[in-house]
Amino acid sequence: MRRPLVAGNWKMHGTRTSVAELITGLRHLALPGGVEVAVFPPCLYINQVITGLEGKPIAIGAQNCAVEPMQGALTGEVAPSQLADAGCTLVLVGHSERRLILGERDELLGRKFAAAQSCGLIPVLCVGETLEQRQAGRTLEVVGRQLGSVIEGLGVGAFARAVVAYEPVWAIGTGLTASPQQAQEVHAAIRAQLATENSEVARGVRILYGGSVKAANAAELFGMPDIDGGLIGGASLNADEFGAICRAAGS
Repeated sequence: MRRPLVAGNWKMHGTRTSVAELITGLRHLALPGGVEVAVFPPCLYINQVITGLEGKPIAIGAQNCAVEPMQGALTGEVAPSQLADAGCTLVLVGHSERRLILGERDELLGRKFAAAQSCGLIPVLCVGETLEQRQAGRTLEVVGRQLGSVIEGLGVGAFARAVVAYEPVWAIGTGLTASPQQAQEVHAAIRAQLATENSEVARGVRILYGGSVKAANAAELFGMPDIDGGLIGGASLNADEFGAICRAAGS
C-alpha cells in the first residue's frame, strides 16, 4: 500500500517574518497519521523551517540541487550533500519552471537526480506538458520522454527511492486544473511505463499530481487509483488550506 504524500512547494516566496508565521500555522495543524507531509521552502529559509518545525512530523525538502553531489567550486549552487547535512530529506528535480524558464534539459536533470540519491536524498522528479503540447495530443509522448530519460540513464531501479510528480504546465498557477480523469490517465501511463521495466517498482512508486490543487478539489483528485497525493504550490502558503489538502489525502 502506497502511503500518500502531500508536499508544499513554496517556490520563491517568503521572508523571515512570513516564514515564521507559516511555521506557526503548520505547527498548529492536526495532520492525518496515514499521510506523509513535506514542505519545500526557498533555500535561504531551510534552516529556519527545520528548526521551527522540530518535533512536527513534516519532512523538509529543497527546491533544487547542484549536479555535483559534493562540495566544490560551483559558485551559487548548493550540493545535495549540503542539503542532507542541513537536514533535508527530499529535493525537487525538473520542476517545469526550471525546465522552461531556466532551460534545464533531461540530461542535466538526470545528473541532479543521481547526485541527490547518492547523498541519501529522495528526488521528486517533476514531469508535465505545456498547453500547446496537450492541444497537439502529445501529452503522453512528452511525459514519457521526460520519465524515460531518467530510466535510460539510471535504470528503473532508481525509482524505488524516488517520487514522480505530474504537473501539467498549463495548470500551474493558472487556476486551471486537470480533471481527475485527465490526471489519472497520465498517472496510469507513468506507472505503466515503469511497469514495462519492473512491475514491483511501478507498484511502489508514489506519483503526485500538481497544478492548482486546492482543498476544494483535492479529495476528488486523490481519489483516483494512481494519484498518491499532491505537489502543492500557492495553496501551501496558507497553513489552513494546506492542512485541509493533507486531510483530503488521508480520507
